[in-house]
This record gives sequence, C-alpha cells and structure tokens, in this order.
Amino acid sequence: MSFQQGISGLAATSKQLDVIGNNIANAGTVGAKASRIEFFDMYSSALGGGGGKSSGVGVAVAAVAQSFSQGSVTSTSNPLDVAISGNGFFQVKTSDDSVHYTRNGQFKLDNQGDIVNNSGDRLMGYAADAAGTVQSGQAQPLQLLTSAIQPKATSAVTISANLDSRGGVTLPNAAAANYPIDFADATTYNNATSVNAVDANGKDVVVTSYYQKTAADTWDVYVTANGAPVGGATPTPVTTITFDPTGAKPLSVLGAVLPDPVAGTLGTPFAVDIPAGKVTNGVGTLPISGLKVDLSSFTEFAAPFGVTKLAQDGYAAGALSGVSVETSGVIVANYSNGRTKAIGQIELATFNNMNGLQPLGGNEWAKTINAGEPVLGVPGSGNLGTLQTSALEESNVDLTGELVNMMIAQRSYQANAQTIKTQDQVLQTLVNLR
Repeated sequence: MSFQQGISGLAATSKQLDVIGNNIANAGTVGAKASRIEFFDMYSSALGGGGGKSSGVGVAVAAVAQSFSQGSVTSTSNPLDVAISGNGFFQVKTSDDSVHYTRNGQFKLDNQGDIVNNSGDRLMGYAADAAGTVQSGQAQPLQLLTSAIQPKATSAVTISANLDSRGGVTLPNAAAANYPIDFADATTYNNATSVNAVDANGKDVVVTSYYQKTAADTWDVYVTANGAPVGGATPTPVTTITFDPTGAKPLSVLGAVLPDPVAGTLGTPFAVDIPAGKVTNGVGTLPISGLKVDLSSFTEFAAPFGVTKLAQDGYAAGALSGVSVETSGVIVANYSNGRTKAIGQIELATFNNMNGLQPLGGNEWAKTINAGEPVLGVPGSGNLGTLQTSALEESNVDLTGELVNMMIAQRSYQANAQTIKTQDQVLQTLVNLR
C-alpha cells in the first residue's frame, strides 16, 4: 500500500491554500500582485520498465508565479502618490545601496529632502541642474532641496496696449514751460500703466510708464520708478513712438525704423536705467541697469486705451510650497513666488522575464539571472508606461476568484485526505485477515 499520492496531494493543496490566503490578505495592498500555484505530476518507473503501467506517485509544486497585470488606479490627495499606467517598476535604493524594484508609488519626503517609500528606500531618477534642466545619465536618488529660491532681477519688460487715436494733443502747463509733464496731474498726459519689476534683492520696484500725445500719431513715453522720474530730476521722455496712419503698428520707437511685422518681430527693445529707490525706514531698492522695454506691439486705433499684455521676467525670493509629478516623470517644485522648477525625472525599469524577479516583501522585488538585466528609460518611452500623479495602483487580486479557488482547494484537500483514509481502511482489512 502507498500513501504517497495522498500525502503529496495534501502538501500541494496546503501550499495552494497558503498562496490563496496570501492573495486575499494583500487584496488591499497598494501595488501588490496576485500569485498562483503551478503543479506538476510525478511518476516513477523501474529501469527498463514499459510505459502505460505507471499509476503515478503524486503531485508536486512546480512554481508560484505572479501575475503582473495592471491593477486599478485610484485618485488620492497626496501629490507624491504616483501610479504606473503600463509596464515598468520604480527603482528604489536601500540603505545598503542595493537597488530594488516596486510598483508601490506611495512616496513622501524625509527629513533630508529625499523622496522615499514606507521602507525608507529612496526613489531613483535623473537629477536636474540649478536651472531646472534634467541631466539624463546614471540614475541616482532624487532629492528635493527645501531651501528658498533666490530672487532674479528684472531684465526685460513687455507692454502691449492701444493708444486712443481720438485723444487730443496734451500740452505742458504754460506756467511750467520747462516741465513737460506733471505725474501728479493727469491733464498733462493721456494714459499711464504700471508693472512691478524686481531688483536684485527681490524688492518690488513699481515702474510706471506715461503716454503723452505730442502730435498726430506721435507719443512721448515717460517712465518713473517708485514715483521718481527715470532719466534725471526733470522728467525726460525715454522714447517716442510714431505710428502709421492705420495705427496698426509703430513706425519707429526712439527713431529706430522697425521692420514690417509680417516679416518678423518689431525691432529691438530700448533700454533704460532704473535708479535706486528712496530709502524708507532704512529699506531702499537697488538700481536696475539696462532694463529692456519692449513696446513694439502697441497700436493706435480709435478705441479706448487698454493694456493687453504686461509682463516682466524678474521674481522675488520664494519658499518651497509644494511638488507635483508630470506624466513624463518630471518632478516639479512649486514656490511661493509663483515660480516652478524641475528637480529631476523618475526613471523606470522593466524586465524581459518579470516572473524571474525575486519577491522581497514590502512590495519590492530584486533582479535575478532569470529576470535578466533591467531595461531602463523615462516614463512613456519604449514599452514603459506613463505616470499618474496623486494616484495609486491597487492590488490586482480578484477577491471573488480567490474565494472560489479557496473552495476548490478545500475540496481537493478533503479528497486527498479521503484517499489516505481509504488506503488506511484497506490496509486494516488486510491486517485483520485470518
């Protein structure tokens, strides 16, 4: 009598129940992948024995394979939660400098500014330089510097507006013949607009431009900085704009003939020097030398004065206020001054044989010879998937299917136990023969 078949069946089915139980336990684990057990039958035969007479000696476990199919993606409120939609694994570096692979995108910042998972392993990718340009090459742990972004002094101002051609010529006050404009008297100019420039220290400098019509299709432009005239104590025009009769474009700015706008851009912006501002309570503004002012998009139509564009390229200092991840894997830092800057880009990895990866726990895998070398790239390249920010990939465990499999395994276990019981009864019958 042989009990081997039944015993092997009990052992294999017990292992199957272990796998099913593990799947059910991880049905709510982010990035977890379901496993399935694979069996093979066992036969033994004597040397030279003929085929067709072996009844088999039971079953054994061939492998426990994982399914790397896509899990459902759900939204979250954490901007550092990232889900992979498609193929690929995040790469994380452990404390012993080993590289592990994971589909769990629950990341956060530690006290050093590193982007880490719940195990403290650091997310890997390409770093960006000081200007925010991603430097492709060898992946390294990504770090978000929490220091403030330095201010940048304004170097260029662009203003687009319409000057009303129906406006009358504005003449200086006869009582102040040598004083062509009074910034406090709106009757000495036609229109004005302001833009907040920034000095090298990050302080605001209110740059106001005044437009005074001196003849048909001709306008003088004056500029003040924090209320003080630019160009000297006596107000002096910084430029003069003349228009063609249609008013569709300036003919000249400061005497420089501008090319046809259809053929290209309208000339080179003129430059003004902004003086240092007055000191108030010990605080003043720094000078801005060579500030480029572009008025090439001005028009002179019979319509009310209106500004359509007002822009400058400077900004004050800013503190880190948040972070976001783009679908391409670029991690962007957001600052309180409205600026953004890329700090790096996530690198993904995939394998020719994902089932060759070694499960390590903690939703991480390690590469093996069976898995092959990782194929690396940025999200969306090759056969790598894209990223979804503020989202997580759920487990791909089918809970309904696992419960059905558990019932089938239970029946199989009971049936194998019954074969052992039957073998025992037959053996008992033989022993009791007289």
